[in-house]
Amino acid sequence: MPPLWRGLSARLLVLTVGFVMLAEVLIFAPSVGRFRADWLEAKLAAGHLAILALEATPDLMVSKELEAELLSHVGAYSVALSTPDRGKLMLMIATPHMVDASYDLSHAGPVTLVGDALYALFLAPPDRLIRVMGPAPRDPSLVVDIVIDERPLYHELAGYALRILGLSLVISVITAGLVYLTLHLVMVRPMRRVTESMVAFRADPEHAPLFDAPPRRGDEIGIAGRELGEMQQGLRAALSQKARLAALGTAVSKISHDLRNILSTARLVSDRMADSADPQVRRMTPTLVKSIDRAVTLCEQTLTFVRDGSPPLAPAPLLLADLAAEVGASLPASLAGQVTWIADLPRDLTLEGDRAQLFRALSNLAQNAVQAGATRLAFSARRKPGGGIELTLSDNGPGLPPKAREHLFQPFTGSARAGGTGLGLAIAREIAQLHGGDLTLVDSSAKGTTFRIDLPGPAPGDSRAVA
Repeated sequence: MPPLWRGLSARLLVLTVGFVMLAEVLIFAPSVGRFRADWLEAKLAAGHLAILALEATPDLMVSKELEAELLSHVGAYSVALSTPDRGKLMLMIATPHMVDASYDLSHAGPVTLVGDALYALFLAPPDRLIRVMGPAPRDPSLVVDIVIDERPLYHELAGYALRILGLSLVISVITAGLVYLTLHLVMVRPMRRVTESMVAFRADPEHAPLFDAPPRRGDEIGIAGRELGEMQQGLRAALSQKARLAALGTAVSKISHDLRNILSTARLVSDRMADSADPQVRRMTPTLVKSIDRAVTLCEQTLTFVRDGSPPLAPAPLLLADLAAEVGASLPASLAGQVTWIADLPRDLTLEGDRAQLFRALSNLAQNAVQAGATRLAFSARRKPGGGIELTLSDNGPGLPPKAREHLFQPFTGSARAGGTGLGLAIAREIAQLHGGDLTLVDSSAKGTTFRIDLPGPAPGDSRAVA
């Protein structure tokens, strides 16, 4: 795990402080513009009050001393008032130099005010002499015109900016701290627990503790935590099952090796039975020989599968009617009596596939149905219009229980009867997939169960020789 200063917490803190400061900057610019406008409007109001002294005199004039004192209170070099009826009234002392800039507040918009304020604060040269014009505060029809030094305005703006900066820093620290603490508790710390659990489980999936997600948390992190816990539990179960299957494979390989030797002896005995004088024995001997041959082949394939994986296919053209007859002849009696095998297939319907493997798949499906209590099995096949073969096996058994449907085709979990392993369906589907097709459950109810095997095949009109 990364240290705290390199993790999400540090990045979150930096981003929070940065975003809050950005918001403060966006607030700072308009506030500085508004402060400058208010300051200048206050100067215009003071100038208007000062020039009202002229209206109190008969000749609209005051002494030089009073004029200087009035302008000193305003802080201006000159004050002029334009009136509609009496022309222009003015108080003025000598200006040190020419005016550097003029501003008309009556036509200044928000953008202009912000730009002028930022220019005066950061870019304007010192000791500028500016002229400010604007309407009188109490009578918009009157226009007040003053000439002032900008340095007092600069000092006021700088002090205001520093106060805003200090307040922004305090707000940023408090806001960032609260946001950081909240997000750390709500997001970062739970995600750190999830990450630590993933790292520990990856290092030792069989013994690491499973992630314990809070059950009441319904947001995305809660869902992710619960899904992680379920995934870890399922993966651990799969690893445990794989280990058991590996041990089982070793045991089965040993058993199959010994069983193959035993069946070889039984094959020698069955060959001698073919020469028996009893016609019943001679009639049953070929079926017995085929069964023993299939058992020997199954043992050899089991040894090959344990050693090398799935057995390779040996596809060849075959008649489905002959294959169906062999499957029906190999069925045992059901618990409720003899099994009725119905296989209504066209004699010329052929398929390119591994005869032994397809026999094993169909036999597994049929044997499962008989062991579940079915007494009637119907096998059918048809060629699909676009090419390929569709095999259907239906029975009149009691149907699959819900648990078997949830874990269908999964070894050791998808069995439909007590004591079953669920390997039959898993093997049948694997064989269908090895042929390029698939095995699916069509229907299962109290009236019976239907499975379908879809296999690729030649297009209609393609004739193949059957060995």
